[in-house]
Amino acid sequence: MSLASEFKEFAMKGNVVDLAVGVIIGAAFGKIVSSLVGDIFMPVLGRVIGGINFSDLAIGLGKDPTGKDVLIKYGAFIQTIFDFAIIAFVLFMTIKFINRLKKPHPADAPPPAPPPKSEILLEEIRDLLAKRV
Repeated sequence: MSLASEFKEFAMKGNVVDLAVGVIIGAAFGKIVSSLVGDIFMPVLGRVIGGINFSDLAIGLGKDPTGKDVLIKYGAFIQTIFDFAIIAFVLFMTIKFINRLKKPHPADAPPPAPPPKSEILLEEIRDLLAKRV
C-alpha cells in the first residue's frame, strides 16, 4: 500500500472528517461568542459597575525603544475569560444533550441476563460461610 493511498484512507475516515467540521464550526462559534462578550456583555457590565470600558483596562510598564507604551492589558484578559466561560458552558450543555439522546431508555434496554449457575452456587456458599463465623 502506498503512502498516498494510506493517507487518503486515513483522511476519509469518519472521525477525521467529523473533527475537521467540528474545528471549523468551533472557530466560527468562537467568533460569535467573542462578539457577544465584547460588544454586548462587557459594555453592559462596565456600565453597571460604573462606566468602565474593560478593553481599556491596563497597567502601564513604560515605553519600548520605539516610544510605544508597554501595557499589561488585564481588561482584555477578563473579556477572554468571559469568552471561555460562555463557550465552555455551551459545549457542556451541547454534550449533555447529545449524551441524553444516545442513552437508551430503561424501557428499551433488554433485561439483564441471569447470572450463571456457578455464580449463584458460589454466592450461596459465601453466605453459608458468613453465617458460621
